[in-house]
Amino acid sequence: MVVEGIHALNPELTAQIPNEQKFTVYASALTTILLDNHNYIPTTDNRLLRRIIRDYKYRGVSARETIRRWPSVRAGENKWIFPYQENADAMFNTAMLYELAVIKTQAEPLLEQVPENCEEYSEAYRLKKFLGYFKPIPYDKLPPTSLLREFLGGSSFEY
Repeated sequence: MVVEGIHALNPELTAQIPNEQKFTVYASALTTILLDNHNYIPTTDNRLLRRIIRDYKYRGVSARETIRRWPSVRAGENKWIFPYQENADAMFNTAMLYELAVIKTQAEPLLEQVPENCEEYSEAYRLKKFLGYFKPIPYDKLPPTSLLREFLGGSSFEY
């Protein structure tokens, strides 16, 4: 049996399956690069940018709305996902060194649409400023099998 999804590590979902019949994998974008000698890139920034693009492309949700919902998403992760990640048999890091340079080309226009007079603007502004550290890489340079295509579109896989 294969159980896929961010909640698949929750032992309540597979309590009836003996542990010796399970092999669990935790996949997450765990950013491992630094902006300089003192400033690392928070994994949450990478994940939020992925989500902004994905929510817009596949759910029709604006960057503003995704940013507004983000604290609730994070609270859910802290309650339902992160407590179980260390129990995984294997961990798969989906972050890529060039990812933010590719994401930049799609995230910046979405962040530009967040109105200055709303609560979410400060986060949108911070993310735009952060993306300014990267030279853009056109996403059409990615092969259709790239994992990033799950968020950016144009994948040869069906979801």
